[in-house]
Amino acid sequence: MNRIVRPFLVLSLLVSLFMPSLHAGDRVPVTFSGATYLKIFRGSADSVVASTHGELLNRSHRVIGTFSVVSIDQFETIVRAEIQEGEDADRIAYVNIAALSLTEIKFARENSDAYFYIPAGTANGVEVGMKGRVFTERSDGGLFRVMQVEDQRSLCVVTNLEVETRYAELKTGQFENYAEQIVSSTGFLNITVGNLVMMVIGLIFIYIAIAKDYEPLLLVPIGFGILLGNIPIPLSMFNSISIYMIDPITHKYVFNSTGSSVMGIIYTLVTNGVFPPLIFLGIGAMTDFTAMLSNPKLVLLGAAAQIGIFATFLGALALGFSASSAAAIGIIGGADGPTAIFLSSRLAPSLIGPIAIAAYSYMGMVPIIQPPIMRLLTNKEERLIRMKPARIVRKEEKILFPIIGFIVTTLVAPGAIPLLGMLFFGNVLRESGVTARLAKTASSALIDICTILLGLAVGASTTAQVFLNPQSVLIFVLGCVAFGFSTAGGVLFAKLMNVFLKEKINPLIGSAGVSAVPDSARVSEMVGREYDPDNHLLMHAMGPNVAGVIGSAIVAGVFLGLF
Repeated sequence: MNRIVRPFLVLSLLVSLFMPSLHAGDRVPVTFSGATYLKIFRGSADSVVASTHGELLNRSHRVIGTFSVVSIDQFETIVRAEIQEGEDADRIAYVNIAALSLTEIKFARENSDAYFYIPAGTANGVEVGMKGRVFTERSDGGLFRVMQVEDQRSLCVVTNLEVETRYAELKTGQFENYAEQIVSSTGFLNITVGNLVMMVIGLIFIYIAIAKDYEPLLLVPIGFGILLGNIPIPLSMFNSISIYMIDPITHKYVFNSTGSSVMGIIYTLVTNGVFPPLIFLGIGAMTDFTAMLSNPKLVLLGAAAQIGIFATFLGALALGFSASSAAAIGIIGGADGPTAIFLSSRLAPSLIGPIAIAAYSYMGMVPIIQPPIMRLLTNKEERLIRMKPARIVRKEEKILFPIIGFIVTTLVAPGAIPLLGMLFFGNVLRESGVTARLAKTASSALIDICTILLGLAVGASTTAQVFLNPQSVLIFVLGCVAFGFSTAGGVLFAKLMNVFLKEKINPLIGSAGVSAVPDSARVSEMVGREYDPDNHLLMHAMGPNVAGVIGSAIVAGVFLGLF
């Protein structure tokens, strides 16, 4: 018997899902209610029923109106307020239901602009809970749900508005059956050319990270995050999944503050500047400052390489960016992703996405961008310079440096305390010799977790609808200029130092003054060995490299203090 009945049950289910309903297809005009609606925090669990009525009181406990139930569930009830003539809905202070002995019930004002009527009721088979779409004169406007049904009309509420759409612009509504709702919720129907472009960029990031081994720990999470952020999300669940949300007041994309989106919660750790200091803690625990301490004059190369930050800051100002935004963009020249994110989260939160992507992109492309600049600014004789082996640095020096370095640098730039404090603290854990477990945790598990979540969240913030605009392109161009200037600044300053030094510096290590540790130092080694295979510059280049980390953090602190 089951073999006979089961196919008919499946067929009937398919018919109910995919056959158009009686009400799908035709658009009907919408008329906005104009009434005031409230949400009271009592529901059917408190014996509230559809026929329940109550009173609206002002702060003096005087009745200024009544209400009737529109919609009800176990915990809360939506009611329509009927205000007495001469009174104002803003004066409502208490809600009472005398029949149930419920007084001074907690309530919240609903967005009354979202409620409208459609000329279709029970006579047309409309039921509470049915869903559909609303439209402006030109485009899709959002989603609605039926709240209350009368004989000839139904009260509906707009549950989701499309971006940059106002309630007053909605003109018509249309019911959707289950099949139409399923189809309209798929990513295939909502994907745009912009989404496809960003997904290709994400795939490129993943490819160069895996195939070319360019910053894989950064580019793989960011690349996959770009894919994650550009899978189209249906309007009905956009605010509960995406890093962004549609602001109910401005009707524009803003960072998600609903607390219901996992990616939005993770991204708050980016916008609140939590991840960068933790990553600096891990960097400090991994960094050996021996190369810099053995040859302190190399610190000057790290300082000189920060010229790109200031040059780009001035360029961004000239292009019309505000001073705070220009400062956040300029820091890309330091090639330090955590510092760029930290500063932009404080000075230009709306630009975190493009600034972070630009900073990490150029960090990943250090082996591509820097060598041509290094070759252009040096001659063969300079590239062949061999530097003396570094002196041995005593343990006491290694322990004292992060302590003294923290005090001095943060007195110069107190705004850099979150970054430099964690950087030098991590280095104390490393060099003290008595906190090996803490140093190991900071330099492995902690920094890895932060890098994964930071990269994924930053990548996911590149949703095409928000990210693809002329401003983002301009930030990428400025970032490239900043990185080029920083590389050139370090190389040229090394050449300038050689004018006064007896023991010459190989100018190739000047490019390591940017903060891309240790990739820019490796590039110095790579280019140097192209001309002399036995000339090893890596340890010499690590001096300006780690100095650049400190330098870019100091500049960020200065900008933070100024703007």
